[in-house]
Amino acid sequence: MNMSGDSNSETEHTLRMQALQVEMRAKITGASEQRDLLIVHTGDGKGKSTAAFGMLARMLGHGRRCAVVQFIKAGDATTERLLRGPLLGWHGCGDGFTWDTQNRAADIARCREGWSIACDYLRDSEVKFLLLDELNIALAYDYLPVSEVLDAVLKRAPGKHVVITGRGALPALIGAADLVTEMREIKHPFQSGVKAQAGIEF
Repeated sequence: MNMSGDSNSETEHTLRMQALQVEMRAKITGASEQRDLLIVHTGDGKGKSTAAFGMLARMLGHGRRCAVVQFIKAGDATTERLLRGPLLGWHGCGDGFTWDTQNRAADIARCREGWSIACDYLRDSEVKFLLLDELNIALAYDYLPVSEVLDAVLKRAPGKHVVITGRGALPALIGAADLVTEMREIKHPFQSGVKAQAGIEF
């Protein structure tokens, strides 16, 4: 056994971690501004809404009033019902996948309904976290004008974080956002013929 090699490896690791510690502490202490965030989850990979729901659960855990407006999606999943409570408003404003509805006028009308609800929450100073789930899809299909959405989101009541999910986020939205995460699909069980499963896909 090469004891000196092991020692060198341990020393190198310690030095790397010490340097990383200095770097991370500088980032944390160097950030002095605190403000409301516009967060966008996009990309063709799974997990955009799931990550947003994780933030929602965290905000509820902090005792903050939250709201969810779901565009496009239909149904009332068990997990969604379980999340509901006195601190959470939840609104499903979709009739399902656009390739199933095949009715642009109806899809636009449902998105308008959802957007009206979202605007009420954007103005409500008591709501501290607003999740606009799958709004990116509505914007990408031009069911709602991105300029109208951005204007309302950027003029929202102070003290409110907004998360917008869905693939195909438009450049204007990405440009306005404070935090953008792209989920990239590398591998999916559908590719192997595995069905959608409760708790994973829905």
